[in-house]
Amino acid sequence: MESNNTPKNGEDGQRNKQGDRTTRSYRHVKLERKRPQLTKGSKSDMPAGDISLPQSQRRRRLPQHKTGKRGSVLKIIPLGGLDAIGKNMTVFECEGDMILDDAGLMFPDDSHPGVDLILPDYTYLLENASKLRGIVITHGHEDHTGALPYVLKDLGLDIPIYATKLTLGLIEGKFAEHRIKNARLCEIKAGQTVKLGCMEAEFFAVNHSIPGAVGVRFKTPAGTVVHTGDFKLDQTPIDGVTTDFGALARFGREGVDLMMSDSTNAQNPNFTPSEAEVGKELDAIISRATGRVIIASFASHIHRMQQICDAAVKNGRKVVVTGRSMVQNTDIARRLGYLNISDNDIIDAYDIKGIPPERVVIMCTGSQGEPLSALARIANGEHKTISLDAGDTVIVSATPVPGNEKAVTKVINALAKLGLDVYDKSRARVHVSGHAGAEELKLVLSIVKPHAFMPVHGEATHLRAHAKLAEATGVAPENVFICENGESLELSADGIRRGETVQSGIVFVDGLSVGDTSQDVLDERSALSAQGFAAVAAAVSGAKNSLVGQVNVELHGVAGGDDGYLADDAQNCVARAMNKALSRGLRGRDLEKAVKDALRSLLWDRTKTRPMVVVSFIYV
Repeated sequence: MESNNTPKNGEDGQRNKQGDRTTRSYRHVKLERKRPQLTKGSKSDMPAGDISLPQSQRRRRLPQHKTGKRGSVLKIIPLGGLDAIGKNMTVFECEGDMILDDAGLMFPDDSHPGVDLILPDYTYLLENASKLRGIVITHGHEDHTGALPYVLKDLGLDIPIYATKLTLGLIEGKFAEHRIKNARLCEIKAGQTVKLGCMEAEFFAVNHSIPGAVGVRFKTPAGTVVHTGDFKLDQTPIDGVTTDFGALARFGREGVDLMMSDSTNAQNPNFTPSEAEVGKELDAIISRATGRVIIASFASHIHRMQQICDAAVKNGRKVVVTGRSMVQNTDIARRLGYLNISDNDIIDAYDIKGIPPERVVIMCTGSQGEPLSALARIANGEHKTISLDAGDTVIVSATPVPGNEKAVTKVINALAKLGLDVYDKSRARVHVSGHAGAEELKLVLSIVKPHAFMPVHGEATHLRAHAKLAEATGVAPENVFICENGESLELSADGIRRGETVQSGIVFVDGLSVGDTSQDVLDERSALSAQGFAAVAAAVSGAKNSLVGQVNVELHGVAGGDDGYLADDAQNCVARAMNKALSRGLRGRDLEKAVKDALRSLLWDRTKTRPMVVVSFIYV
């Protein structure tokens, strides 16, 4: 049977090619049937001079267009943001000048007991502080601004900070808490360009889950880099500000040597829904509710707060604000004109008495299950002014940050036990992401047409998914760089390659201590919480090198530690071990080790646990 695709006699099956390619006939095509051969000892086509370098150090040649001049090198050094959703911080360094892009933090999870905050290790920034010409902040979220107070205190320099009006307002409130005065806060607007040493930072508007978000194009003597910041392509934004396609297209025409882009939702194959969709759902839920409505969201999500206020007022309800950061950010946003609600429609939590439950919407913190947040205190009946009754409605208007899922589930279960009607993302569209999905990311890549690409802002899976999107849109695989924190890229007129690795890591904020909590301390805390500890106290005769009196052993948090028989056996075990060790002339650490080994062995045999053992000797 003749195939429909087979040309008939006398006809050429022709196909058109784009550009200047000629039309080709199928019948003249010759297929090479020879099996390809591998030739031993063949020489590589790699240019001379690069062949001795390891793969990671070979200079990647950029195609045709270049924006930099010869002799200049731009170093791009991510200090945070490439191993988690948080603590974003990147250094741009060229010809003795340096710019810091964002200074964020991350919140701890169960593997960081007792830790309050996690910062990126910015030792490299401090070592090169004399080069720093300015700090650029893309938007006001904690994962981009939270480390600023600590950075400024350690720098001890008068460094200008460039950001939009709302972002500066949030930063100013943060500095007030840390008692930082007279900081140089410089307001910028989308479309503005700031010169910082030999580099220029041009800001362009992007849509995100907070007003005033911007991306940055860095023009340097060595080349041009576009950093998108966090963004999505919401075409029906709450504040009317969309991502600036015109600027992105202009950058693409003028040439972009390296693009750095938000990878958070790179694994989402679709477009991210509009924030306006959440407003419709919130309005519908509030209109049906018969009692109080409590909505927990991020305190910096001003767009979400505006929609909550609009839905509350529409349904004849007053808005109550509780939670320290929620109250503070509401005040800042209203004062700067980013949150619109009349004084008559918003009240303090202390003024809620006397208002019928069906006339109240409560905006609070706690969407991440934080144990001291307003929502957690309300759920546990520990809030000073707000209590809940069966039939009230709770809306968790956020997605748990990776690592917070258990804490959020715990709070939701506590609320459900009270007989409350609980809505979260799994039940209704009460939250949408502020980050672009895969199709949006590909669209921006297609507009900018970068010669090289570096995915940022995400975990390892997000970065790799974004890298594949870049390759799919035409970026050469050899010009896609997946980096770790501390690994640098060097951009020059010759191309781009991996540079030297600088010190990186994390710094723990633990109470008033910054950087003093080590991993060993965290391991000890984890061991204490998991298996408890045993304390041994004894007196030793210095002259006779013998035990004086009784040995005291206390067991805390040890399985069976409240059993008198186990305590007696532990005391006898330690006494025998001490007498044996002292008879051998052991003292100091050697004596301490002998006692610990003996007690640990006993407890393992009896309880199959290995608690921490603390030994204290008094020499008399």
